[in-house]
Amino acid sequence: MTAWLQVGLLVLALALVHVPLGDWMARVFTAERHWRVEKLAYRLVGVDADAEQRWPTYLRSVLAFSLVGVLLLFSLQRLQALLPLSNGMAPVEPSSAWNTAVSFVTNTNWQGYAGESTMGHLVQMAGLAVQNFVSAAVGLAVLVALVRGFVRRGTDRLGNAWVDTTRAVVRLLLPLAVVATVVLVLGGVVQNLRSGTDVTTLGGGSQFVPGGPVASQEAIKELGTNGGGFFNANSAHPFEGPSAWVSLFQVFLLLLIPFSLPRTFGRMVGDRTQGLAILGVMGLLAAISVSLLSGFQAGALPEGQETRFGGPLSALFAAATTLTSTGAVNSMHDSYSPLGGMVTLFNMMLGEVAPGGVGSGLYGMLVLAVVAVFVAGLMVGRTPEYLGKKLGRREMTLASLYILTTPAIVLVGTAVAVAVPAGQAGMLNDGPHGLSEVLYAFTSAGNNNGSAFAGLIAGTTFYNTALGLAMVLGRFVPIVLVLALAGRLAAQGKAPATAGTLPTHRPLFAGLLTAVVLVVVGLTYFPVLALGPLAEGLS
Repeated sequence: MTAWLQVGLLVLALALVHVPLGDWMARVFTAERHWRVEKLAYRLVGVDADAEQRWPTYLRSVLAFSLVGVLLLFSLQRLQALLPLSNGMAPVEPSSAWNTAVSFVTNTNWQGYAGESTMGHLVQMAGLAVQNFVSAAVGLAVLVALVRGFVRRGTDRLGNAWVDTTRAVVRLLLPLAVVATVVLVLGGVVQNLRSGTDVTTLGGGSQFVPGGPVASQEAIKELGTNGGGFFNANSAHPFEGPSAWVSLFQVFLLLLIPFSLPRTFGRMVGDRTQGLAILGVMGLLAAISVSLLSGFQAGALPEGQETRFGGPLSALFAAATTLTSTGAVNSMHDSYSPLGGMVTLFNMMLGEVAPGGVGSGLYGMLVLAVVAVFVAGLMVGRTPEYLGKKLGRREMTLASLYILTTPAIVLVGTAVAVAVPAGQAGMLNDGPHGLSEVLYAFTSAGNNNGSAFAGLIAGTTFYNTALGLAMVLGRFVPIVLVLALAGRLAAQGKAPATAGTLPTHRPLFAGLLTAVVLVVVGLTYFPVLALGPLAEGLS
């Protein structure tokens, strides 16, 4: 009964905010006027906010912005000992600093370190938390550029990347984060600038309890589907997740924007039913995942789960965090049953499109929708069209490369890691479970999720470097393909609908899109799943 109540409250809350938040985001990215604070930001960086960009220029802006973010965050970590509010922390080791910088800039937030014993408050606030905002904003900007590709006709302009990212931060992420921070503080999440406090334990001993600006980072960690925790235990830590209702509120935060974006999509393309069809597919896939994971965990031992939360809330959190690109955890996924762990893996292997990360989930689903329309076109023998745009050879080449990129990163990375001595040295387990742990790490990195399976010593030079490369490729190669696709679509006119046009707002298309998502992923990853979690679960 508790599990059903939690899911019911979550669905009700998401339904209540879906329309107003979705409509607001549509207005944010279609408004013609700039706010004063935004104009000031544009002047400071020398950007002409009224100049629209072709897709290669839009892409260069995104890449340049992200590269600067990596360099700044890497420098903050390496110079940490010289900075105020360092709490006596030493400079972060180079390979770990590289991995962390790439991780937070790519919205992955994979952490091969313990936050409370590695990062000072200034690095947490000015480095990690800032990237939580801007990496999410980059995902939204790329999504908006793709939607404009469907909407615009006969143009090579997709908007302005600097304007889109600035508006995403100023008009959306910052206001929501302020409200969420207040709620989290009221719920008992820590928010201060203290290094920590010495307390007397129940046994009469002394223990140092760390403090810090936790609630403010926790808010954007979930809202931006980032996932990087202030503490090593992430949302299972009592200072990050002090109670069950706070943990459920965090699930709401990480689903808030991704489940509202289909409404934004429908408003921007001028057909709200298109957004409803996408939302229906996302909701169906999410419901299947939560049901399977809850069922597999119902009879499992409660090892690795916080007793304050219980099994149902742990399973709901695990499903939500791997269906999005969040990576936050309130339980240890390595302690799940083999089939339960396989569900969390499969959620990420879906490409995190149900509903996926902020921006990235919806643009991934739209690429899969393009593939679904193409498959339907092959069935009836006519040129496929989606939202009035014809899908020819070049468009399908870009969509196909998008689908193949992440599996190639994940499978090649996993194969190399289990084959070379440096990768084997980090494996604490052998057999199917050891393979699952390595596979989970590269799946998490390649899909920009950031959650960890544990049981793997990932803080070595080999894994810091390899997983860092997986994060970079998994983030920016798809972005290149999405923006190139957006440019191709925007250059077209609009094909008139005919009797042979496939309606993409009806249940038939939603079912076809669901099948494409599951079949594409199943055919790609089934062999390695059979060798890892499936073999362990059936043994």
